[in-house]
Amino acid sequence: MAFDLGMIKAVYAGMAERVNAARNAVGRPLTLTEKILYAHLFDGNATQSFERGKTYVDFAPDRVAMQDATAQMALLQFMQAGKPQVAVPSTVHCDHLIQARVGADQDLQDAYTENKEVYDFLASVSNKYGIGFWKPGAGIIHQVVLENYAFPGGMMIGTDSHTPNAGGLGMVAIGVGGADAVDVMSGMAWELKFPKVIGVKLTGKMSGWTSPKDVILKVAGILTVKGGTGAIVEYFGDGAESMSCTGKGTICNMGAEIGATTSVFSYDDSMRAYLRATNREEVVEMADEVAAYLRADDEVYANPAAFYDQLIEIDLSTLEPHVNGPFTPDAAWPISQFAAVVKEHNWPSKLEVGLIGSCTNSSYEDLTRSASIAEQAVSKKLVAQAEFTITPGSELVRFTTARDGLLDTFAQMGGVVLANACGPCIGQWARHTDDPTRKNSIITSFNRNFAKRNDGNPNTHAFVASPEIVTAFAIAGDLTFNPLVDKLINTDGEEVMLDEPRGIELPPQGFAVEDAGYVAPAEDGSSVEVVVDPKSDRLQLLEGFKPWEGTDLKGLKLLIKAQGKCTTDHISMAGPWLKYRGHLDNISNNMLIGAINAFNGEANKVYNDMTRGYDTVPATARTYKAAGIGTVVVGDENYGEGSSREHAAMEPRHLGVRAVIVKSFARIHETNLKKQGMLGLTFANKADYDLIEENDTIDILGLENFTPGVPLKVVLTHKDGSQDAFMVNHTYNEGQIEWFKAGSALNLIRLQQKQSANG
Repeated sequence: MAFDLGMIKAVYAGMAERVNAARNAVGRPLTLTEKILYAHLFDGNATQSFERGKTYVDFAPDRVAMQDATAQMALLQFMQAGKPQVAVPSTVHCDHLIQARVGADQDLQDAYTENKEVYDFLASVSNKYGIGFWKPGAGIIHQVVLENYAFPGGMMIGTDSHTPNAGGLGMVAIGVGGADAVDVMSGMAWELKFPKVIGVKLTGKMSGWTSPKDVILKVAGILTVKGGTGAIVEYFGDGAESMSCTGKGTICNMGAEIGATTSVFSYDDSMRAYLRATNREEVVEMADEVAAYLRADDEVYANPAAFYDQLIEIDLSTLEPHVNGPFTPDAAWPISQFAAVVKEHNWPSKLEVGLIGSCTNSSYEDLTRSASIAEQAVSKKLVAQAEFTITPGSELVRFTTARDGLLDTFAQMGGVVLANACGPCIGQWARHTDDPTRKNSIITSFNRNFAKRNDGNPNTHAFVASPEIVTAFAIAGDLTFNPLVDKLINTDGEEVMLDEPRGIELPPQGFAVEDAGYVAPAEDGSSVEVVVDPKSDRLQLLEGFKPWEGTDLKGLKLLIKAQGKCTTDHISMAGPWLKYRGHLDNISNNMLIGAINAFNGEANKVYNDMTRGYDTVPATARTYKAAGIGTVVVGDENYGEGSSREHAAMEPRHLGVRAVIVKSFARIHETNLKKQGMLGLTFANKADYDLIEENDTIDILGLENFTPGVPLKVVLTHKDGSQDAFMVNHTYNEGQIEWFKAGSALNLIRLQQKQSANG
């Protein structure tokens, strides 16, 4: 259904004036990315050009979306802001706390029982502050947003790293931490460094086994997990127009895995069709009136190399299906080479589980293509050799696919339908295995495959592919099988081949649903009471972090020097820890327990100078905090990649970490550190990482004159009394330095609110 039509109408009413002002200010034709960004400047029409990758800019997003795991902390913070209602349309989606165990009905019932306190809190906060609430079982945030809220040319932020999914409907949709959501819900500007723009020109047309998922799997192989950092990826060309709206969403969704700020497609007929199919004809009529502003200027398409910071071209006619992994989403293998690679690396070729669905690939088209393969397993007398699960993206998709018989087809193949939730994709999976120490392989149509991501097992080799490829592998049970050319033996002993998948973009009978799961907030929530039990181990009201003491930071101790990949999963694991996302002190007991200590190669074992022995990272941090000693975390490249979870910044802040010094940051995590009043610093010379020793005491100098663009100095005092010094860079602007001084961005909001009330 169509929500917030008044807001959408206002965006489109000002689109022409704002884009024309931007074109005059910039002095050249504009990309689609630039049109949408300049149309959402907080201060109105553009009067100057902003330098890509350099200038910090204040934006005014149209809406905010939050999933239940991150919404808890975001809304606990918003409650401190002193606002009676959210300033922009906002929603909460209950999708992360449902664990996949046996099947949809039982798992959903268990989730209601186990998470009642959290669900009640989120429902009451939403009701009080004018926030739309989507109940458990309604679906995964990104699918629900695509079905109900996304619109071409709009701008939104969401407290989940896969918020860019809405780019499939022409929206600039960016994953952020909860503190950023609080800013926007409070009516304040949202700050972002004006991104670079990477153009991906798609030519030709997909056929056979190739799907939109293969586009992003290919792009991930080209750009790697950090190649998109600081950039928006803009897809265009005849190939882009030839694919479905939900297929575009898949590509934008997994763009998070290349570090991209977001990804976006221009408005076209596939978007019109999807909007109409989801009962948003009014949005089509409004968008059509400004259609010229919902695509890049013609000059950009005619000479793309002159307007994009980087240009990639992919011919869809020759693109092979891909399988990416294991352990990282940018290890990209064409299906024709995959069997040889599996053998070469001695990865377990026996496939134990195939999993399809998730926010990345759970559209009607995805499920019809997969069902066409599952149907062949039955008709050709093939028995699936691996376990097989299906996660619908929303109740709308689940109800419609059930009506059309697709879920029955999966059941006949032996598939288990899980709840409309994130489930195994985020580690919410009680996996059944007879030996967790055995090296094993799974394949999913999800987006992320870091070690231990899906099932908490470091021995699991997780691969990522399209749903139809996953289904074919589940039937074969063998990763050296190539469904394009290889045959299988059926129960009659006959050799059979799988035919190419067939998909239906949109349901011929239309979408249907009995209860979509939406609860509208009260017109006036002033009398709604939000209760948090002081004895709760799931929820905890927040107290503001202490402001900066006004001096250089001296006498800090090294907490951990992390080596290699250190994602937000390493810093603040999900899975069983999700239950504590609303209780900062409890969830801090998982802080950095997955990070590898550079001095011993072990996880969660660091030197504690107070006890002169080794202990867990959280226990060591608590010891230093109790003694009034601040600590420092040191990291490697692309530190904090992955999820948008701000707990990965709030936990260190809560346990006394004052600075994080790394070779390079992932975008969202760096911002989250700044928001929580911490120092996010990078080595001016990356080789200085090697100077840091296990027992070091650390001073950070130059803070009394903390200035944008001016490096700070770090002095190390080693155990033997010798010293090393080096410079560290930062990207703090004047406003962000004020966050640091105030102790956090939220502290500054509260201070400004108090001054306004007294003014």
